[in-house]
Amino acid sequence: MNILVTAGPTREPIDPVRFISNRSSGKMGYEIAAAFAHAGHAVLLVSGHTALDVPDGVDFLPVDTAASMHEAVAHHIGRMQIAVFTAAVADYTPLAVAPEKLKKSADTLTLELVKTPDILGTARSSFGFDGTLVGFAAETENLEANARAKLTRKGCDLVIANDVSKPGIGFDSNHNEVMLVYPERTEFLPLASKHDLAHQLVQAILELHLSTRM
Repeated sequence: MNILVTAGPTREPIDPVRFISNRSSGKMGYEIAAAFAHAGHAVLLVSGHTALDVPDGVDFLPVDTAASMHEAVAHHIGRMQIAVFTAAVADYTPLAVAPEKLKKSADTLTLELVKTPDILGTARSSFGFDGTLVGFAAETENLEANARAKLTRKGCDLVIANDVSKPGIGFDSNHNEVMLVYPERTEFLPLASKHDLAHQLVQAILELHLSTRM
């Protein structure tokens, strides 16, 4: 099968040397891409900037901003059977990018921000994707409720949620624990390395895909 995985953070430029980003390392997405490839599938990894090596057997498309990730996904998702959106895409981007480095002068600096394209939210409506759609939800409260709301709002078949406020998991860590939120049920995968967890998630996603295509 053809599988799309997005990973890593996006960077939204303020000026030629500064940007808005987040703490995502991309590790979970890269491990999922590697696990799909290990299972024999054709994987396209669309990734923001990370310090990670590209997994063996994976096609790699680097992007920078939310807009460039949106464009890449729009171009490639039509040939995919499964799309897994693990990327931590910025919700807002500066309205204007300064052409030169901003100098430290005034005591305060105000940036006007505008919403970025909703890549996961437009996969069904704008891109016409009819395959298995999996989203990720990094939350700090009301984990299941927020993930289930995202599942419904964005037309996902599954949302994989984790509590990024817990120390030792999620951002910057090699370990994670996640909640699998399906339309009709919720499952929990306990603390494990992201490598091992990725193989569990890939198995769950493949089983979901087969069950919804029978």
